[in-house]
Amino acid sequence: MTVAVPSNTPRALSWAARRAPGIIAFLVAASGLLPASSNAQTSNAHATAATTTYVTRPGDTLYDVADHYLRDPRDWTVLRKLNHVADPLHLQPGVQLRLPVALLKQEPRSARVVAVSGPAGHAFRQNPFAPVTVGMVLVEGDRVQTGHNGFVTLELDDGSHVSVPQDSTIEIGALRQTVLTGVKDRVIDLKRGEVDSEVNHATKKDDRFQIRAPSVVAGVRGTRFRVSYDGDEQSTAVAVLDGAVGVDAARMRPRAPGVPLQASTQLIGAHFGSVTRSTGGVGGPVALLPAPALADPGKVQDDKDVAFDLAPDANARAYRVQIARDADLFDLIRDQRVHVPHATFGDLPDGNYFVRISSIDGMGLEGLPHIYAFERRQFGLDVSAGPRADSRDFEFRWLASRTGVETRFRFVLATTADLREPLVDRTDLAAGQIVVSDLPPGDYYWTVIAEQFDNGRLYQKGSAIRSFTLAR
Repeated sequence: MTVAVPSNTPRALSWAARRAPGIIAFLVAASGLLPASSNAQTSNAHATAATTTYVTRPGDTLYDVADHYLRDPRDWTVLRKLNHVADPLHLQPGVQLRLPVALLKQEPRSARVVAVSGPAGHAFRQNPFAPVTVGMVLVEGDRVQTGHNGFVTLELDDGSHVSVPQDSTIEIGALRQTVLTGVKDRVIDLKRGEVDSEVNHATKKDDRFQIRAPSVVAGVRGTRFRVSYDGDEQSTAVAVLDGAVGVDAARMRPRAPGVPLQASTQLIGAHFGSVTRSTGGVGGPVALLPAPALADPGKVQDDKDVAFDLAPDANARAYRVQIARDADLFDLIRDQRVHVPHATFGDLPDGNYFVRISSIDGMGLEGLPHIYAFERRQFGLDVSAGPRADSRDFEFRWLASRTGVETRFRFVLATTADLREPLVDRTDLAAGQIVVSDLPPGDYYWTVIAEQFDNGRLYQKGSAIRSFTLAR
C-alpha cells in the first residue's frame, strides 16, 4: 500500500526542530546503539513483518515521519535500518519509505448511542454501570449491558450499527484507526446474549470488523449478521442475512489484517448460519429457515394488548417477534421468543411501529426475518345487556373507550349466530344504548360496531357476538 500525504495537509512542528538542542547528542548515542545485537534483532524482525509505504515530501526528516505515524517516535531507528537511510535529517522527496504495520500509530475512535429503550447501562472497564442515554459517546474499553426489555444501538463513525438486544452484555474490544493508512479496527466482545451488526462495506483491504464470542470469532467486510451466545449450551450461533462472514474458533491464533474471508475456517454466506460448541470445531453452514408470514398484517392493533399471529412453520421449533419504532429495528422496544405462532406484548402507546418476525430451527438458529409496519390505536368497546324491570323490554348498552372523536354505532340483533337475518339492524346511532320491546321467548345474538373517522381514515371496532335466552 502506498500512502502520499497531500502537500496542503497542515504539519506539526518537526520532531527534530522541537528537540534541536539535544539532537546532536542523540544522534551520536543512537549511532552507537545501531550495531547492538538487540536492536539488530528487532530491526530484522520488523523487516520480515508486514509493511506499508510512505512517500516523502519536501522538508521531511526521518524523525518527522516517526513522530507523525509511529506509536513510539524512538522507532525512527527501525525505519533507518529498514530503509537504509544514511542521513535521517535529509530525505529526498518522492522516496518510498517502508513502515512496519505493527509500529503504526492508531487514533482512538468512538461510537455514539443512537437508540435506548428499557433497562440498559454502560461502564468503562471494571467501573460500576451507569444508565445509557441517547447521544452518549462510548470508546474502546466501554461495556454495554441490557436487562429484560432493554435495548441499545450504537452507530460507528462510518455509519455501521451495532445493536444489543435484551439480556446481553458486550465490550468494545477495539475501536481505533491507523493515522497513516486510515485502516479501521473494530472488535466487539460478546460476553452474554446476542449482538446484531449492520456493517458498511470495508473501504480498505486491512479494515477489520469482528465479533468475538466465547467459542468463535466472526469477521466481516460489509454485511448484516447476528451472533448469539448460549451460556447454558456453551454454544455460539452465527446467522448471516446479507454478505458473508468468516468464522474461526476463538482459541485460534488471530489472523493478520487483510487476510481474505475465504481463509477462515468456515465462510458463511447470506441466508446461512452455523452453530459452534465451545468443545468442538466450527460448525458448517446451515440454511436459515425462510421468513414466516404474519396473519392479517393490515390489522390495526386496537385491543388492550398488542398481539400477533404467525403462519405456522413445520420446521420451526420456536418463533421470534420483535417490535421497534423504526423500519431498520435499531430502536427496539420489545422482544419475545415463543414456542407457538402467537405472541402477546401487553399495552403499547398509540403510534406507528414495526414488527420483525422469524422462525427458529431445531439447532437454535434464527431464520430470515420479515418486517411489517403496523398501527397501534387503542379503541376499546364495552357492551352489556339486560331486561328492564317489570317489563318485556330489553336494554343494550355500549361505551367506546376512545373519546375526543365523533363516534357512530351500529346495533345488530338476530336469532342466529351468523346474524344473517337480523331482527334489528340500526345504523348511525349516536347514543350509547338502545331498547328493544316485546321480544318473544327464544335465543338471541347481538353485536355492536363502533365507527370513528380520524385523520382521514375510517376505524371500526366490533364487539364479540353475544347471546342470551328469553325463557318467557
